[in-house]
Amino acid sequence: MVSLAKADILSHIENDQCDAYILSESSLFVWDHSVVILTCGLSTLIDSVSALIDKVTVDKLTYIRYQRKNEYLAYLQASTFIDDISTLRQRVPGTACRVGHLDNHHHFLFTSDKSCQIVPQDKTCELLMYHISGSVADYLCTEQQTVADIYQLLLLDKLFAGFEYDAHVFTPLGFSINGIKDNFYYTIHITPQEQSSYVSLETNVNLEQHQFDIAATLLAILKPRSWDIIGFDTEMAAPTVPKNICVGHCSYPIQQGYNVHFSHYQQTCPEVLSPEFL
Repeated sequence: MVSLAKADILSHIENDQCDAYILSESSLFVWDHSVVILTCGLSTLIDSVSALIDKVTVDKLTYIRYQRKNEYLAYLQASTFIDDISTLRQRVPGTACRVGHLDNHHHFLFTSDKSCQIVPQDKTCELLMYHISGSVADYLCTEQQTVADIYQLLLLDKLFAGFEYDAHVFTPLGFSINGIKDNFYYTIHITPQEQSSYVSLETNVNLEQHQFDIAATLLAILKPRSWDIIGFDTEMAAPTVPKNICVGHCSYPIQQGYNVHFSHYQQTCPEVLSPEFL
């Protein structure tokens, strides 16, 4: 499954309920009855998903969610989202949509149409941050970075207390971490390059009942110019730091019994730009 996405397994941790793999192109989590795979770069996720559907067989699949964000270098991708859902619909009927404007950050989402009921505990939240800034962002662009330093700078011991974690620093830049505790997981991926810096967090921890405001803490540390919050049956409160405005949001129900919530935020302070010479 990983090789079909043109990725490699770099490391692995596990507990009684979950196996977590750091990939050369993001992460993979496997439970007894579900799989979450995230990929980036020029990976071909649709090939992995298609192979998984064929292996498991459609009649044994309860639910599929397939998601893609718009790419900075879309012309380098092996397929478009429209190509991907055409492939998926040959195997599984489903509904596809776009949230967000075409000329800004936006996301494509496909969900299978098979009737089922998602369990109330199945809550997932994504925080996607663009153009990070500040001292931590500067550190992430140095070749002296270490797993221990990044873990401490992001306050992950506080935000995800009790989680076993596995992390990898890439050469020359980049960082990935997976954390698991019982059936809960989180994963953070950092591409810190100044012209296109990007940080993603995904977790099934119930943020509405968590002791700390995970999103607000990471936003205050990384100071992105803009960010998206996507919640599946969960909503994140709008943070106050950095000062921001919500420039667009929507909520819509999915047939299987939960709601998707999407919001896009931007800092209110204007950004000072520098020309990029080609």
